Amino acid sequence: MIRTLLIAASLLMAAPAFAQDAADHTTQASAADIKTQVAAMMADMKPGQGFMWRSLLTTGGQTAGLEIWKAPGRPAIHTAEAEYFTVVQGTGTLVTGGTMVNPKLVRDGFVDGDVIQGGTTRQLKAGDFVLIPAGVPHWFGIPGEPLVLLGIKVPVQAAH
Repeated sequence: MIRTLLIAASLLMAAPAFAQDAADHTTQASAADIKTQVAAMMADMKPGQGFMWRSLLTTGGQTAGLEIWKAPGRPAIHTAEAEYFTVVQGTGTLVTGGTMVNPKLVRDGFVDGDVIQGGTTRQLKAGDFVLIPAGVPHWFGIPGEPLVLLGIKVPVQAAH
């Protein structure tokens, strides 16, 4: 009983140390903010421009961004980042996995190529949520209307 009381007392005395306010760097974009940003991006895209990316939220070195796809790009591999995204509007085709044909290192951590052979094809629509692990080839097909994605790339930490 005394041991239990001593443990409880020590926990109560330590509680203020755990209750310290940590700086809150939380950021938010409302549905209206996203709609406004998408409209601005659409207006800023030049004729024939097939892709645009713009930061939406940034905190502590992490960024959530909007992507607009009006035309297919080249297949890509993010070698050191996983990619999470939600389809905000539009439809499209996502091909993942398989083998990248003629891969080329474009910049550190980013490889593109000519085509993906043997990948898995998925249809995308508004509300879908996707995770593409680091190192997985992927490509977006755009059937007509623009595909708008809200996403974040998360660096993969080296195994210890």
